[in-house]
Amino acid sequence: MKIPSSSSSSLHYFLASTFNSLLIFFLVVFCKTYESAKLVANGSVPAVLVFGDSIMDTGNNNKILATSARCNFPPYGKDFKGGIPTGRFCNGKVPSDFIAEELGVKEFLPAYLDPNLQPDELATGVCFASGGAGYDPLTSKTAGAISLSGQLQMFKEYIVKLKQHVGENRTNFILSNALFFIVLGTNDISNTYFLSHLRQLQYDVSAYSDFLVNSASTFFKEIYELGARKIGVFAGPPVGCVPYHRTLSGGIERKCIQKYNNAVMLFNDKLLREIGFLNQKLPNSRIVYIDVYNPLLDIIVNHQKYGYEVGDRGCCGTGTLEVALTCNHLDATCPNVLEYVFWDGFHPTEDVYKKLVPNILQKYIHQFQ
Repeated sequence: MKIPSSSSSSLHYFLASTFNSLLIFFLVVFCKTYESAKLVANGSVPAVLVFGDSIMDTGNNNKILATSARCNFPPYGKDFKGGIPTGRFCNGKVPSDFIAEELGVKEFLPAYLDPNLQPDELATGVCFASGGAGYDPLTSKTAGAISLSGQLQMFKEYIVKLKQHVGENRTNFILSNALFFIVLGTNDISNTYFLSHLRQLQYDVSAYSDFLVNSASTFFKEIYELGARKIGVFAGPPVGCVPYHRTLSGGIERKCIQKYNNAVMLFNDKLLREIGFLNQKLPNSRIVYIDVYNPLLDIIVNHQKYGYEVGDRGCCGTGTLEVALTCNHLDATCPNVLEYVFWDGFHPTEDVYKKLVPNILQKYIHQFQ
């Protein structure tokens, strides 16, 4: 049957419009993907520099004998290259490594205090993080960790060494184009505020979150003054759902501790607002708030959807309390770590990080441009 000319025109118009809409959609998707890849491919991310706590620490605490936040012994690192315990609070690689790898910078991000650190490594980045550290100086002091001011001092030393190695111009380029990442706040809320009650006499939860955000803001401005421009700030995670806290305060059913999570969410909200303010105040800054709270909570709560059998216990020992010095060679580990969300009482497994980091970078990478 012959289609009337008017109907034929309408059909042609509809098909053309549909094709154009699809073309525009695919072009937008392609461009966004291309821009993300371009950020890495054109060498505009020369280095990754990380500050933080045990989530990011790649071995800076190994030489600090006074701290209990050490893990340079088995079974830590059992799935790391060579099965070596490097001081990473995990069975394998940690987010610092996965970030550097995903950005095409290098496979592992070395600890700045690693005695075997080679000068050539400086130009592509190092890790200053220290297990047990926090935005609150009291947190780091109590844990015997390298404080935020101590990590800042290491960064200043790093800049001097980098200038000696590659020159001032190249150093300035590296600092202004490197991606900086900060992961802190968990130990402050978990340990300093709720577990030890050290700050509860001075602050209520809201006031303490203000204190932490002010400390964080000061630090961001300090590294900005030293040349950092692209700064990724990780939100606090759902610390009330880690096995350790479930065991201590979750009752017989070992439920998530909601008041801990509520405190983290309040801190995160205030941190997000402060970052927005700083981006307006600091010229050419790209300070990016990175939500890890919700994706990690989803993995914990809906662990079976992600292929895990156990979401409320760690792989090390009983999986209820063991962490750092109490997760050691005397403890048995689970038969299959790939079935677990958590490696020990506090820290996720390498496999969880492997799922989280690529998705996080894909979501936020364009905001650094």
